[in-house]
Amino acid sequence: MTRLFSSLLFKVLVAIILGIVFGTYLPESVNRIFATFNTLFGQFLGFAIPLIILGLIMPAIADLGRGAGKMLLYTTGIAYGFTLFSGFSTYGIASAVFPPLLESHISASEAITDPTPELASYFSIAIPPVIDVMSALALSFIVGLGLSFQTGSRLKAVVVDFQKIIMQLIERVIVPLLPLFILGIFAEMAFTGRVFGILTVFLNIAGVIFVMHVLLLLLQYLIAGVVVQKNPLRLLVTMMPAYFTALGTQSSAATIPVTLLQAGKLGVSDKVAGFVIPLCATIHLSGSIMKITACAFALMVLEGMPNGLGVFGGFIPMLGIAMVAAPGVPGGAIMAAIGLLQTMLGFNEEMTGLMIALYIAMDSFGTACNVTGDGAIALLVDRIAGKE
Repeated sequence: MTRLFSSLLFKVLVAIILGIVFGTYLPESVNRIFATFNTLFGQFLGFAIPLIILGLIMPAIADLGRGAGKMLLYTTGIAYGFTLFSGFSTYGIASAVFPPLLESHISASEAITDPTPELASYFSIAIPPVIDVMSALALSFIVGLGLSFQTGSRLKAVVVDFQKIIMQLIERVIVPLLPLFILGIFAEMAFTGRVFGILTVFLNIAGVIFVMHVLLLLLQYLIAGVVVQKNPLRLLVTMMPAYFTALGTQSSAATIPVTLLQAGKLGVSDKVAGFVIPLCATIHLSGSIMKITACAFALMVLEGMPNGLGVFGGFIPMLGIAMVAAPGVPGGAIMAAIGLLQTMLGFNEEMTGLMIALYIAMDSFGTACNVTGDGAIALLVDRIAGKE
């Protein structure tokens, strides 16, 4: 019970409930306090996002150079391939399912992501970022790739220290304040009478994503089963302890011991499992990219924004890279994705807040999908390595 009450998911659910109650029953003067906090937090978040990208991506790319070899190449290629497949297949399913599914909610929600807030903040402070998002991404790739070919670099030590600072910023400042940010968003939507249409949309989106998670895992283990000539369903059932552990921990990194144990039961050699499983806890993001792509597409449908393949064709590959190393940080994946959501898809502050709420509400299932898929990747790498 203590773990439940202290979890981010529980705090977000409480924030949503309180936001609805406050927005419905409290006077405008009180709700404007929450609007003021959201304005200030939104400015701070905009300032922090490029720093988060630098702090997470630079060391993650630099670390890929350690132990470089064929196994690293195989693991990275398969993991990123699964991640891209998940993202683009999610887009394909979402483009077919969400428009008719959400059509009845578009008029009822009355443009739920209207960028013009009904509640005005009492004051605001501008906090411009020191570097824009795309420049941060480019700099992260350049520095990270350069460091991946160096050993004993002093700059690498600086980058690692900067990563620790950013992780502290996420864990001790941004994540603890996210429930209050979400409370303010739902209070504003309840105050303007739009909240119940949004909650209905949430349930529809969550149901579709859960079904897609199941189908993705079945496909991953079907591929692995064909390659290693074993029953795919038995392989998937063997990984279920890791799946349920990830549901409880909400962390790929915290689930590594269980994932390693179950990978061994699949028949993966200790050498391959010891390399692939910890690495995939960082770079394999099939479940995470599915959630973000599906939720982003759904919100864009509701807002009437352009959502064609030309929009998502560049977003999905960049998202797969930007989220590298984020799963080890609670809420890190969505934090790393916010910059791309804003710059590449045109999300405003309210859409960003809804994305965070949607993502965290389903965080456990996405993490469990990532972790369980790691077993399939380990099987494939083990078979490839065994043939050489």
